[in-house]
Amino acid sequence: MHFDLTDLRLYLNILDSGNITAGAARSHLSLAAASARIRAMEASLGIEFLQRGRRGVTPTPAGKALAKHARSLLQQAERMQQDLAEYAKGVKGQVRLLCNTTAITEYLPELLADFLHEHPNLDIDLQELPSARITHALRQGAADLGIVSDAVDTDDLQTRAFRDDPLVLILPHDHPLADTECLSFSDTLHHDYVGLNASSALAVYLEEQALHIGSRLKIRIRADGFDGVMRMVARGAGLAIVPLAAVERWTGELPFQSIALHEPWAQRKLLLCARDFAALPGYAKALLHVLTL
Repeated sequence: MHFDLTDLRLYLNILDSGNITAGAARSHLSLAAASARIRAMEASLGIEFLQRGRRGVTPTPAGKALAKHARSLLQQAERMQQDLAEYAKGVKGQVRLLCNTTAITEYLPELLADFLHEHPNLDIDLQELPSARITHALRQGAADLGIVSDAVDTDDLQTRAFRDDPLVLILPHDHPLADTECLSFSDTLHHDYVGLNASSALAVYLEEQALHIGSRLKIRIRADGFDGVMRMVARGAGLAIVPLAAVERWTGELPFQSIALHEPWAQRKLLLCARDFAALPGYAKALLHVLTL
C-alpha cells in the first residue's frame, strides 16, 4: 500500500464535493489523472473505496475508514508544516475556514486580507457552504473553523459569537406590497423573487424556510452577489431577501424599500465554531483571535 498526501487530499475532495470531476478540480488535477490515482489506491489493496452512481460517488465502509485516517494524517502534516515554518523560509501553513454566504461577502474580506498581510507564512482555504454542511465538516475534522447561522445544531461543537446578521426583505418602491403593514414571509411567496446563485448558502437557507411552510420561492432570475440582487430589485425585477449588512453598505439613497422580517429564522446570529478551540493548531488560533476581536 502506498498513498501519498496528494492521493489523500484528492480522495477527501471527491467525498466533500460528491463526484470525481469536482474533486479533481479542487485538487488541481485533470479528471483522467484523478481517476487513475483513485484506481491505483483501490488496486493497491484490492478493495473499492467509492461506490459510483449516476448522481456521484459515496464511500464504501472501507472508504469511510480511509476518510477518517486521511483527515487525521493531513491535519498532522499541516501542523508539522506550521511547526517547522519558523525554521525554514517559504514554508506555509494553511487554515481551513468554512463560512456561509453573508460571512464571506459582508464581514470577512477586509479581516482576512489584513490577517494574510500580517502572517506571510499562512494561507487560508476559504469555502462557502450552508451552515448544516459546515457543522458536519467540522465534526468530521474536514476544517479548522466555521462560521454558521445560530439556526443549526452546534451542541457537540464549541462556539463563540461572531456577528448579528438579521435578514431583511427588499422590494421596488412601486411594488404592490410596498405599502403593506405587518408583512410576513408567507405574504411574499406569491410574488417573483430575485435570488442568489442556487448553490449559495443563503439561497439554500431561504428555500428551506419556504418549504417549511409548504411553498416555494418563485425565482425569476439569479445573481452571483448581493450587489447584483439589490440592483435588480431596484429596477423592478422582483423581491429579495438579503442581510441588513448588505443594505447598510449601499452608498447614497436606497433605490428600493427595505422591510424588517420578524420571523425568528430571519433574526440570525453568526457563530464561530470548532470541535475544540483549545486543540486548534497555532496558526488557526491566530485567525480565531482576529475573528473574535
